[in-house]
Amino acid sequence: MLTAIRKFRSSTEHLTALHPEFLLLCLLAKSYKTGHSILEEEIFEVDQPNDLFLYCYYGGMICNGQKHFQKALELLHNVVTAPMFAVNAIAVEAYKKYILVSLILHGQFSTSLPKYSSSAAQRNLRSLCQQLYFDMENSYSNGKFGDLETYVQSNKEREHDNNLGLVKQVVSSLYKQNIKRLTQTYLTLSLQDIANTVQLSSVREAEMHVLQMIQDGEIYAAINQKDGMVRFLEDPEQYKTIEMIERIDSSIQRLMIPSKKITLMDELMSCDPLYLSKGSRERQKFDFDDYDSVPQRFNV
Repeated sequence: MLTAIRKFRSSTEHLTALHPEFLLLCLLAKSYKTGHSILEEEIFEVDQPNDLFLYCYYGGMICNGQKHFQKALELLHNVVTAPMFAVNAIAVEAYKKYILVSLILHGQFSTSLPKYSSSAAQRNLRSLCQQLYFDMENSYSNGKFGDLETYVQSNKEREHDNNLGLVKQVVSSLYKQNIKRLTQTYLTLSLQDIANTVQLSSVREAEMHVLQMIQDGEIYAAINQKDGMVRFLEDPEQYKTIEMIERIDSSIQRLMIPSKKITLMDELMSCDPLYLSKGSRERQKFDFDDYDSVPQRFNV
């Protein structure tokens, strides 16, 4: 299937009807790494809108399976905010996962969609999504692990969307979010206090969570093994090393590619006969004689 994709597409930027089928096969086979290989390619050409919805939806699920939540959130965001005249089932399911991944990654979720989302999505997505997802977000924002776990257990039977695995990861991510909140309040704190505040079962478990978050770059801290104290630090990055400058330059270069493509598309559209004829018809609807003329001089 992957060989067929490479032969049928006109370029690496072209999304074919085989892309979502390939990702679905990878999901069913739990071969997430294989599926992730085509998700790293930038897509700018789409034949059918439905292919884009499925590609981003399945791609988001594959990234969730690999715990690449940032990429998963980006793909699910594309589904939710893509142009649509009417909300489809793919967008609704993606929206549910979008809520859960947002909680895992950022610890919060905004119910309002961006302005560039379709009016159909802004009006209907929330009402078509089960209320239990928004209630869970409210329980999550309280920061109380016991309340969130109780809510999930009591509503487990109502969850029929095969998102239980993500829900469990949301619950476990609350520990990390609560530790992050502590870094905004305290400079030093004992592991015992962290365990008590975050509702962890032992000091050892608190230490493992802090060490993992330090390793992942989620917090900056140092643990004193003698007295069991944790000292929270500022971000050591000064953004002036050669490596950081190269990363910033690489990001700028990557962003310039879609910018140039958008400019080219705008130029092509401005020369398109169909677009120009439609624009001229729209202008004819207005009778500019009905408006007052602009005065030549103003008396101040």
